[in-house]
Amino acid sequence: MHPILFIKLLNTPCWRSKSSLLSPFRLKKNTSTTMALSYTTTTSSVDSAAVLRIPPTPKSNSGAFFSPKVRLFSVKCSSISLSSEGPSAGLVERPWKVADARLVLEDGSVWKAKSFGASGTQVGEVVFNTSLTGYQEILTDPSYAGQFVLMTNPHIGNTGVNFDDEESRQCFLAGLVIRSLSISTSNYRCTQTLGDYLAERNIMGIYDVDTRAITRRLREDGSLIGVLSTEKSKSDDELLQMSHSWEIVGIDLISGVSCTSPYEWVDKTGSEWDFNFNGRDKETFHVVAYDFGIKQNILRRLASYGCKITVVPATWPASETLKMKPDGVLFSNGPGDPSAVPYAVNTVKEIIGKFPVFGICMGHQLLGQALGGKTFKMKFGHHGGNHPVRNIRKGCVEISAQNHNYAVDPASLPDGVEVTHINLNDGSCAGLAYGKLKLMSLQYHPEASPGPHDSDPVFGEFVQLMKQEKST
Repeated sequence: MHPILFIKLLNTPCWRSKSSLLSPFRLKKNTSTTMALSYTTTTSSVDSAAVLRIPPTPKSNSGAFFSPKVRLFSVKCSSISLSSEGPSAGLVERPWKVADARLVLEDGSVWKAKSFGASGTQVGEVVFNTSLTGYQEILTDPSYAGQFVLMTNPHIGNTGVNFDDEESRQCFLAGLVIRSLSISTSNYRCTQTLGDYLAERNIMGIYDVDTRAITRRLREDGSLIGVLSTEKSKSDDELLQMSHSWEIVGIDLISGVSCTSPYEWVDKTGSEWDFNFNGRDKETFHVVAYDFGIKQNILRRLASYGCKITVVPATWPASETLKMKPDGVLFSNGPGDPSAVPYAVNTVKEIIGKFPVFGICMGHQLLGQALGGKTFKMKFGHHGGNHPVRNIRKGCVEISAQNHNYAVDPASLPDGVEVTHINLNDGSCAGLAYGKLKLMSLQYHPEASPGPHDSDPVFGEFVQLMKQEKST
């Protein structure tokens, strides 16, 4: 390709010259006051200087001729030897990153992108998240295990990361897909860039990809299995075959994110971030929290409402919980298909009716199955911090943070179970209550992080449920 030189003409008259266009320049285009010239050389180094003269044009009615005058300029070009030996042979690295990654979806579409974070090849289910903030909390939410999270907000990474916003001990998601990666960070708490953070945790990320187009595809076709790869040795067909041979439905993902032994949780929401002091009681209640992939902010909010918390693994026997004689039991959020963890459903069955129970997200779905109801996989799920939910009991609308691909079928629930919340986007069941068995549940995340705090008072309602049981 010949380099293009641009020179600006001066709109000042000069006398016509018989000089022709000097070699080796040739006129390419003259549209207005800017002229483009192409320059070609076969030598390794050339110094050239030229004054360009443009044929004169008549000036109005006077008949006088004038030509625009151009500036004198010099050009120096150097040729380099191109080889496959790399930079040592004289190649200069581009000052910008080029596409070096692919996202291949199971529908056969291939999306070229630029990589950041870790390298390699990874398979996962692609879902989109509509949150405007909180990408670090999303990265460390265990409920995203086995999934690629596509952020619909285009600009990601501008606040970097810090170690106060972690929602679990590690990143469990399969990868991150974004439109634009911030070239700088600006936040007083920032300790690391997003790219370095993902690289240290072996999490793949891609950017400079059309996230709007992928989101539309997911909304129309539903969640799709995809393969992220930076390996040039793998063909598109190989990656497509990998997407067809991988499955997430019916897979137990909880066992890979749960803790392995019980522990006590005491940390409350920090004073800098605490809010909503209404409805709190000075009395302390002991809560056993089943870790199906629990977010730390759930624990912080419970502690802020006066709860002493013992976190137990997902496989913790119900008999051991009964021996602990807690004031209440929490069934937490978690990843994947509730039908793939029958051991968890059986645990819930053995506990409900014995203590006040609160289920969140996966816990809500497990409660639905334990009560005899059915769950189903949604088309593309709910992922984001802006989902409107109708609180039927209070007669108000709450903006909620949600992250789930499965839902409870309210028509399959037995008589006596009350649907307390409805998602206003699609009418799906977002909350349950059963007074006879002292249980309550939400399909979404009242602790948010990230997201609005509209539903935070539900922790106070759980405390009141335990208080009532304790007083009887």
